[in-house]
Amino acid sequence: MPTVEAAQIVARQKAVLDALSQVQGVIISNDTMVHSEGILGLISLDEERGREVLQRSLEIRDEMERRISRRALVIATGPEVAGGQIKDTNTPYLMRALTEAGYEVTRGSVIEDRQSSIAHAFRIAVEEAYGLIVTTGGVGAEGKDQTVEALLEMAPKASTPYVLKFRKGQGRHWKAGVRLGVGRWGQTLIVCLPGPHDEVKLLWPVLQEGLRVNQAPSELAGLLADTLRRKFLSYTANSTHHQDHRNSESNHGPD
Repeated sequence: MPTVEAAQIVARQKAVLDALSQVQGVIISNDTMVHSEGILGLISLDEERGREVLQRSLEIRDEMERRISRRALVIATGPEVAGGQIKDTNTPYLMRALTEAGYEVTRGSVIEDRQSSIAHAFRIAVEEAYGLIVTTGGVGAEGKDQTVEALLEMAPKASTPYVLKFRKGQGRHWKAGVRLGVGRWGQTLIVCLPGPHDEVKLLWPVLQEGLRVNQAPSELAGLLADTLRRKFLSYTANSTHHQDHRNSESNHGPD
């Protein structure tokens, strides 16, 4: 929808009246003026007063955007967390870390692994003027993992890189793999992290730096995925090394 910036109408009464005077049948006198009790009242301000009002409105807007950007909501997902089978160590960890990074942090309710429920929580958070939403859990390859799908529902241009890929339908792998997600919906940045606490701790420094320098969602998502991917590659390499070592011992026997 087209929008009109305040700068386009402030102190523009003379220009409006000059344009109207060119319309056949319209008579403009010295007493003619533009009057409005709404935002269009800015048209009739003189230039000096108009500049003052415009500057003040820009300062208020910038301050509101700054405050919104520093309001964070942390959301955990999953029935195991909701039911108490798994202790939620991610939320207190992230709340503490974000607070130390200068955010005003709120603990969100634990959300069930359902796309519609997670997307609804995102909508409410945006309406409540949170500039940052961080979720943990629900990014895996099982059918119940639907956090990334909820992110894409709200922010179709979100970046959702794969960390691991699987063969769909193999075991519990209903989807093609594990993905992380970072997207922006209006003023709100949404970051979808995995559920394991060690992975959240591993990714926090990357997220913290990304937030500090205001990285683009695609760049931040890529760095988060690369960091987690390296962990799995290292784990795989170590497992292979240990297996080769055991095979070597078995083949050679004791000295």
